[in-house]
Amino acid sequence: MLTHLLHALVLALAAGASLAQSVALSGVAGSRALLTVDGTAPKFVSTGQTHQGAKLLSVQGETAVVEVDGQRQTLRVGDAPVSVGKPVGEAGAQRIVLTADSQGHFMPPGQINGRAVRFMVDTGATLVILSESDAKRINLKYEQGQKVRVNTANGGAVGYQVKLDSVKVGDAQVYAVPAIVLPQAMPYVLLGNSFLTRFQMQRQNDQLTLERRF
Repeated sequence: MLTHLLHALVLALAAGASLAQSVALSGVAGSRALLTVDGTAPKFVSTGQTHQGAKLLSVQGETAVVEVDGQRQTLRVGDAPVSVGKPVGEAGAQRIVLTADSQGHFMPPGQINGRAVRFMVDTGATLVILSESDAKRINLKYEQGQKVRVNTANGGAVGYQVKLDSVKVGDAQVYAVPAIVLPQAMPYVLLGNSFLTRFQMQRQNDQLTLERRF
């Protein structure tokens, strides 16, 4: 139940913050494109208009070109969301292979800003989500992030929207990863789409393969 609550919170927070990290083309209608940004509700955008920080430059057939922070990306209807925005560095392995535990979860060890954490892969989470206790343990200065108001089962609380310097799983490392720090206690860090969309994912039986996008 906590996971479902966090999903809803992060989707709402990402929409309000206009973090255009993940963009998908859900459909086209003439010169308009139906864009889905960071998991928010799809919206038709005309050429030249901007939605959640993503500007539509052109539409042709079943493809569209968008621009975020000066970076252009060509999208195709039906393809998985792609990461668009300020250029980020990536290093290490081009493939990660994860094995599910007995409950079907993928829970790899990894690092945030060089400090060890335990992740749980969660494709339903828009961003990487970690608790304040984990943030303090890895010496993350989350209080310097943007305050965001969240509603929890225990009432209102204040979370922090931050950008992680680096997130590493196995030998693959990604930089400048958006995240949310929430006051709820959590047994793991949710590895959401602000990291996962840098990879092409394929699951077969109990193995999940992440191939680096180029």
